[in-house]
Amino acid sequence: AATAPRIPSTRLALHHFDTSYSLHLGALWPSVRAGLLCEQKYGALLNNFAAADHVPQELELLNATDFVSEAPRKAQQWQQGAAAEMSPSLCASISSKIKCYTCPRGDITSFRPARPDALGLLDYYLMDAASLLPVLALNVQPDDFVLDLCAAPGGKTLALLQTGFCGHLAANDVSVSRTKRLYQILHNYVPREVRDTVSVTSYDGRDWDQVKGGTFHKVLVDVPCTTDRHSAMEEDNNIFHKRRTKERQMLPMLQLELLMAGILAAKPGGEVVYSTCSLSPLQNECVVE
Repeated sequence: AATAPRIPSTRLALHHFDTSYSLHLGALWPSVRAGLLCEQKYGALLNNFAAADHVPQELELLNATDFVSEAPRKAQQWQQGAAAEMSPSLCASISSKIKCYTCPRGDITSFRPARPDALGLLDYYLMDAASLLPVLALNVQPDDFVLDLCAAPGGKTLALLQTGFCGHLAANDVSVSRTKRLYQILHNYVPREVRDTVSVTSYDGRDWDQVKGGTFHKVLVDVPCTTDRHSAMEEDNNIFHKRRTKERQMLPMLQLELLMAGILAAKPGGEVVYSTCSLSPLQNECVVE
């Protein structure tokens, strides 16, 4: 074992994806596979708390557009000739204050690093634009009490605050080191008076119902997962490392326990969004079922 050639974790991950996702996605898998292995393109989430009125024009000069405001128009194009209409909740979500600029498909332009305004708040946050979809689906309404159960490193927490609707936001993550990153993002992007409406904790999310059960209007359960792009591209902290096999196999059970805790944390009639950054049916549909 000591002299056998070491197989990189990324190669193990890609072999696993080729075996399972090709069956799940069929003819779509080659293009999805190419997307996983391409250089990551980020969206620029505008920071509504920063004095940066010039930033949208600057981004538009790069041929970037706000994909959130574009969504209703594109949806209407897709639905021409069909009886289906956009759901009211989706329309309400898309009309929120969230703005995230992305470049067109095939355009590999990189956005400049974020810059501080006169008060030191950074003007935008670079993130995977798909990470906004769970936040939009949560459809936060004015004065909602919101729980982000697995919040770190903090992109979705920041996006939730951009709605301007959170009456109170609880941001929790079991990892103390990742929670430090969350604190840093709040410090860099959010003024103190808004930070005071956010409570940051490091509880095991599976036990949250024992802390504050049945108290939230909206709960986001963005669970730990195989993080497919990272697993296929980065050796560092890769869950497909042979030492982490058992941890990986236990992910669906962990995800189920977190989702159950999220449901119990919600008020009667509240709403829960469950999300991953994995294509695995075992971590998505099967957990929800």
